[in-house]
Amino acid sequence: MEEKIAIAGSGAIATGLAATVAAHFGDVLLLARSTGSAEQAVQRTGGIASKLGAADVSIRVSTDPEDLEDSTFVVEAIVEEIDAKCRLLGTLHDVLPENAILATTTSSLNVSDLAAASDRPDRFVALHVFNPVPRMELVELAFPQQASEETRHRSFRICGALGKTAVEVPDVPGFVVNRLLFPYLFDAVGFLEETGLEPTAIDTCMKLGAGHPMGPLALLDFVGLDVSAAIADSIGVAVPERVRAMIAAGALGKKAGRGFYDYSNGTR
Repeated sequence: MEEKIAIAGSGAIATGLAATVAAHFGDVLLLARSTGSAEQAVQRTGGIASKLGAADVSIRVSTDPEDLEDSTFVVEAIVEEIDAKCRLLGTLHDVLPENAILATTTSSLNVSDLAAASDRPDRFVALHVFNPVPRMELVELAFPQQASEETRHRSFRICGALGKTAVEVPDVPGFVVNRLLFPYLFDAVGFLEETGLEPTAIDTCMKLGAGHPMGPLALLDFVGLDVSAAIADSIGVAVPERVRAMIAAGALGKKAGRGFYDYSNGTR
């Protein structure tokens, strides 16, 4: 079947995914929470689409869930909070056609719980993309036990059509990548405290010695320390007190202009 894909959300993951979908499928509908977030989403998706060489694609932005009534595959991509996601999934279920698949970009929440909240667990999937979505090839797919074979087939097919490599992973906190990644990231913070090394020294060692494209402290800044702490809490990884203190002080990483590094002059 020909899919009509929609994205519910207006943050970095949602807008990156919307632009990626539009570049490969020609058009996409993005559902924003408010007029303000819709205006921001228009700017973000337009900028990303231009970088992808797809400035002429159709990215429609709406604040009315009813506009999704003919969508066949809808991806919820809002804040990583169980109550907020469950409310939105329930709303989406009520407006979508019976055969539509609901997906979530969760990286740490229980897929079975979200599937139950969607009221269509047989047509539900966790579709965990990575930021920045246009550049990151992997998609982790996690299915609830009730998911149908059609749901699996369509989910894998869409990932392939987006130029992504999909890997089915178990419904465990953090799936594979975050389950293994965040202990390493926060171990780097502990090592920083223990040795007194500069962040750039640790990051340079891991980039040049381990072949990582980005060092662990720079990556924490990129993800956002608040987001990183929330993911760690969800998967049972200890968050260093230094990180908690930085969050309290507003040093959230690149998006705030400061974290382990200073981004105020735009050089990093």
